[in-house]
Amino acid sequence: MSRLVARWVLSALCVFLVAHVVPGIYVRGFGAALLAALVIGLVNATLGLALKVITFPLILLSFGLLILLINAALLELASWVVPGFAVQGFWAAFWGALLLSVLNVGVKWVVKES
Repeated sequence: MSRLVARWVLSALCVFLVAHVVPGIYVRGFGAALLAALVIGLVNATLGLALKVITFPLILLSFGLLILLINAALLELASWVVPGFAVQGFWAAFWGALLLSVLNVGVKWVVKES
């Protein structure tokens, strides 16, 4: 349970960092970043998984580039749900999703699952 909380807090820090690095992504405070990290995780685990399974042949044909577009769309969807978290435009969502994915790989490495 403590690993789950640690990953959630670190993911919120990643959202906060992405909002400060990528123009067009705004987060009001750390509370909004916590809620955004939770919603992003839930959206990726449900809708994201379904989209990636359905579009798997197209993902293969595009050498995985379609995953970046799916992640950008899911990030923008999360911004519609979370108050205090905003993504303005496709390119902000694209670069934000790319950076967030890279940072979350680091989070998974830091908080290893047993």
